[in-house]
Amino acid sequence: MPFAIRVLSCLLAVVPLAGFAADPELVRAENAVRVLNEVMQAPDKAIPRDLLRDAHAIAVVPDVLKVGFVIGGRRGEGLMSIKSRDGTWSNPSFVNLTGGSVGFQAGVSSTDVILVFRTQRGVDSIVHGKFTLGADASVAAGPVGRTAQAATDAQLKAEIFSYSRARGLFAGVALDGTVLSIGNDSNQLIFGEGVTPRRIFEGGISNVPAQIIDFRDRLEEYTAQ
Repeated sequence: MPFAIRVLSCLLAVVPLAGFAADPELVRAENAVRVLNEVMQAPDKAIPRDLLRDAHAIAVVPDVLKVGFVIGGRRGEGLMSIKSRDGTWSNPSFVNLTGGSVGFQAGVSSTDVILVFRTQRGVDSIVHGKFTLGADASVAAGPVGRTAQAATDAQLKAEIFSYSRARGLFAGVALDGTVLSIGNDSNQLIFGEGVTPRRIFEGGISNVPAQIIDFRDRLEEYTAQ
């Protein structure tokens, strides 16, 4: 196993310790809510609410770890909700963000990532399993501020807007080549064996933990007219 991957695996193994006896999946759900709240409440640096209202889906992946020792690796786990036909937000599914890069790099960094889906195509792809940012769907750093009118022509052509934050500040992170996939293992642990992402998104599950519902409710709050 490459050295960088071993280091990344070790780091991921200790992440659940932050939640002590708490379920690590529910800790990640709480962290996703925290990141969404902090970003949306940032003065003049929030994701434009009109952009969120028009979104087809939102994914929030807190604490994406990137380890680089010549061959780099990236890994994070979070939540994703999709816009229902009636305009409300679905219960979220767990998702994974994984990727790698080659080049001169060293060190470890942690970044919060938010993905705003602007078309249905990317949503359909992730519901069926996974897709690669930049290949299966174009991605660009999204505009910030009170409205989305400041977006450039290049941004407006993107299917997904990405927002990344390191140490509380917005930071540019190249996500091309990164894979977004359904977190099936986490979904099975929280929602039960055999539960599909489509069933989660379509409201076909009961006894949803409060931490999961809170993510959906915060999206409803931030996209309310």
